[in-house]
Formats: sequence, structure tokens, C-alpha cells
Amino acid sequence: MKAMLLRFLRDETGATAVEYGLIVAVLSLTIIGGMGQAFNALAWLFSDENSRLANAFAP
Repeated sequence: MKAMLLRFLRDETGATAVEYGLIVAVLSLTIIGGMGQAFNALAWLFSDENSRLANAFAP
């Protein structure tokens, strides 16, 4: 039993898949959070009857 436990602890074949999974999860959360911030910025830009957008392009 002890030998099997030691073999299990030394086995690193699944470590790479777990690391890639964690990287994908963090990147997904970052992209989702960034999309939320971009949506809020666009909502602010187009709010108030487009006056902010009109003022941005006014000469």
C-alpha cells in the first residue's frame, strides 16, 4: 500500500492538463470581466441622448 501511495505522489502525468485548465479558467474570467467593463463604457458613451458622443466628435 505504501509503495502504491508513493508511486501516486511521484506521478506527474496529469499535472500539465491541470495547469492548462487553470490557465484557461483564469483567462476566461479575465475576458468575461473585460467584456463587462467594455459594455459599461459603451453604455455610458451612448447614454444621455448621445450628447457625450456628439461632444466627442464636435469640432
